[in-house]
Amino acid sequence: MTRTELIEQIIAAKLERKLTWKQLAEAVGRSEVWTTSALLGQQSMSADEAAAAGKLLGLSAEAVVLLQVPPSKGSLGPTVPTDPLIYRFHEIVQVYGTTLKELIHEKMGDGIMSAIDFELSVDKVPDPKGDRVRVVMHGKFLPYRKW
Repeated sequence: MTRTELIEQIIAAKLERKLTWKQLAEAVGRSEVWTTSALLGQQSMSADEAAAAGKLLGLSAEAVVLLQVPPSKGSLGPTVPTDPLIYRFHEIVQVYGTTLKELIHEKMGDGIMSAIDFELSVDKVPDPKGDRVRVVMHGKFLPYRKW
């Protein structure tokens, strides 16, 4: 079984069993964002996490083992995404990337935000003019080392 086949199987089982990512995260014992990322092939799960997800989704033993294998991260490839929602995030970085870089450097110094020691949350914010999306990225600052 390939990782792509596993992801397709997970999505089909999730839909068939009428599960939410939140329910899967609760079963796994991790955040909704991390669990979704893992089940979409971007994180490796522990044996217990994989078993919990596999039980809820009705996955085979082979699939549960594959959930534990460290993946090749960054599944979108080098081309500009065409999915409208994902493209908007690309557009945000195109427009605000240099601003984020400048403000982070001004406030923190010369370095980067970790994508390893990192958390992400996505929330719905009710608004009378139309619901809003709140995305919060929270990563450890890693200063560039001088030697």
